[in-house]
Amino acid sequence: MNAQTTLVRELMHEGCRCIPHDSTCLHAARLMRDEAVGALPICGPDDRLIGMLTDRDIVVNCLAADMNPSICTAGEMASGRVIWVHDDVPVGDALASMEEHLIRRLPVIDRDMKLVGIVSQADIARHLGEHDVAELVEVISKADPRQSVAF
Repeated sequence: MNAQTTLVRELMHEGCRCIPHDSTCLHAARLMRDEAVGALPICGPDDRLIGMLTDRDIVVNCLAADMNPSICTAGEMASGRVIWVHDDVPVGDALASMEEHLIRRLPVIDRDMKLVGIVSQADIARHLGEHDVAELVEVISKADPRQSVAF
């Protein structure tokens, strides 16, 4: 794979589930379990990305704060700002963003700002050479889990 010519849309997972900002954390946690994912995009009524909710957000911001997950909403519990990537940019740009923000997954949006997929460190690593994978894992694994970036 050439990270400068392969586009993000070629490696991303399409059709990721988006939850409304007013979904409860309990509903979100069950979706995460059922979909075997650790994060869900939060979208407005027009399918435009407005946030991300991680399993860590639910644990730290809802459960550890002794709040009821049947009442807490995804929009209230999501932390940080959302880092995303366009579907028509080179994978190298996605890698650079992951390294800069120390994140493992990026929501992918089209030029209309609508969510079209998710690209993960693992998706990209499957297509990189061994040396590049080791370097990427080393950089991203240094992330502070308490950082304020959402995804």
